[in-house]
Amino acid sequence: MTILTYPFKNLPTASKWALRFSIRPLSCSSQLRAAPGVGLIASGQCDVIVAGGVELMSDVPIRHSRKMRKLMLDLNKAKSMGQRLSLISKFRFNFLAPELPAVSEFSTSETMGHSADRLAAAFAVSRLEQDEYALRSHSLAKKAQDEGLLSDVVPFKVPGKDTVTKDNGIRPSSLEQMAKLKPAFIKPYGTVTAANSSFLTDGASAMLIMAEEKALAMGYKPKAYLRDFMYVSQDPKDQLLLGPTYATPKVLEKAGLTMNDIDAFEFHEAFSGQILANFKAMDSDWFAENYMGRKTKVGLPPLEKFNNWGGSLSLGHPFGATGCRLVMAAANRLRKEGGQYGLVAACAAGGQGHAMIVEAYPK
Repeated sequence: MTILTYPFKNLPTASKWALRFSIRPLSCSSQLRAAPGVGLIASGQCDVIVAGGVELMSDVPIRHSRKMRKLMLDLNKAKSMGQRLSLISKFRFNFLAPELPAVSEFSTSETMGHSADRLAAAFAVSRLEQDEYALRSHSLAKKAQDEGLLSDVVPFKVPGKDTVTKDNGIRPSSLEQMAKLKPAFIKPYGTVTAANSSFLTDGASAMLIMAEEKALAMGYKPKAYLRDFMYVSQDPKDQLLLGPTYATPKVLEKAGLTMNDIDAFEFHEAFSGQILANFKAMDSDWFAENYMGRKTKVGLPPLEKFNNWGGSLSLGHPFGATGCRLVMAAANRLRKEGGQYGLVAACAAGGQGHAMIVEAYPK
């Protein structure tokens, strides 16, 4: 059970607000659901809100082809047998070919992996660097799991299979084995592979959002304050996955903090190349000046504070639930490591980005 509280100023009612996270599993930015919930409580429209997300990647909807869909809709509108027979005569067997699902950006129709490959190339991120980072994620997740740090998983009985009691996608390999994999998107010269990409999996997460006073009155122990949050958006074609770079400085400035004040960083790992490209963008004065309108670079998150319990590369990425895991990981790390501030950031479809500041609740 995790409770986060949001401190509001100049409100006639309670001055702090609480978010309780009750399920651990892993969306690019599903933690966004917390912000509207906090707003509803702040405006006095709600006292307690349950917000969450679920993803069933093992059984995604597969659509009929456009031609088949049109034929079925036209048949539904036909008023006579003659009209129906005329429409049926237009049927061709290739109408039955389904439209297979793809993780693609709706505004450009480009797959996320293809975008990640282009981004890695643009920032000169090598295949070896990506594999090394992916191996780091899996190794840290395995270490955290072995030490019992990933204990906030709700067991789930999969129909016809065993009960899942822990994250089961953590698989530390070797650089030699990872190097054998072929490019998954841009062939044959791409650098993004199955090993350095987040894997798609089923997952669900939920949050119980309420004022801190309400949480304490109900006997809950808050875990961290939700100090502030920020949304950003940029070019969905060439900067689709750079949301963390743009959101991080804005949320820090809004909260009156600097990179040095952050004790735990939790960024969504869509791809190794995406994380490393964000690192290079954040550490570049040229990028800050020419693309962000800043005089100085954002600054590089210290690796010793970054995703120390693994990330989406090793824990999986069910879109509708990843955000909860990110915020919970930050809150749990602050308690375990004795830190004060955590920064959560994620890229999302549409070229969006989101960042949050969480602060450890006093013990």
